[in-house]
Amino acid sequence: MRVHYLQHVPFEALGSIRPWLEAAGHAISRSPLYASPELPAIGDFDALIAMGGPMSVNDEAEHPWLVGEKRLVREAVSSGKPVLGICLGAQLIASALGAMVYPNAEKEIGWFPIEGTAEAGPGLFRFPRSMRAFHWHGETFELPPGAVRIARSAACENQAFQIGKRTIGLQFHLETTPGSARALIENCRNELIDARFVQAEGAILSPGAEAYAAINREMERLLAFLFGED
Repeated sequence: MRVHYLQHVPFEALGSIRPWLEAAGHAISRSPLYASPELPAIGDFDALIAMGGPMSVNDEAEHPWLVGEKRLVREAVSSGKPVLGICLGAQLIASALGAMVYPNAEKEIGWFPIEGTAEAGPGLFRFPRSMRAFHWHGETFELPPGAVRIARSAACENQAFQIGKRTIGLQFHLETTPGSARALIENCRNELIDARFVQAEGAILSPGAEAYAAINREMERLLAFLFGED
């Protein structure tokens, strides 16, 4: 399978997703939108992943490539190809399908629990009843048409959604590695404000290897589901 990913900043790449894709034999390509607005045609890939970034999906004047990116995401969802959006990527899916994206009441940065929701039913991905995930977001979204909420948290009601069998949006990060967590801090340290759901740098970096392994395993389970291998 040809998997294409949309990268918005150099420090938010695939993380633990890359080794899973490589081990499964998938071909990987990317659009580094921070360097060039060029996007692939819908026929150039079989699955699409939209990564995170510090910008807002509403910043089309500052980042005009967002217009074409939303169009591509909308086409990919409509085509039935597997589509995964992470953080900004989930907000892109929501916006591309006509839902509102706006500042959340609380920033959520660090390691906080998410809950799989009771709404999840047949044909939907099921998160554990409770698990600790890595977060770095300040905005949220309304659920787009046809979406079902599949996870929430104390700070953010719409943490994850699924549309049909092949589109999933996540506000939180399951792909995070120790290296990518450090990169986020190095590039976005100014967001570590004193707030209820914002951890200090030391707390963000303190979880051991098992914390990363746990979220990476959950990402592998989600990818197997989304790519039809589960």
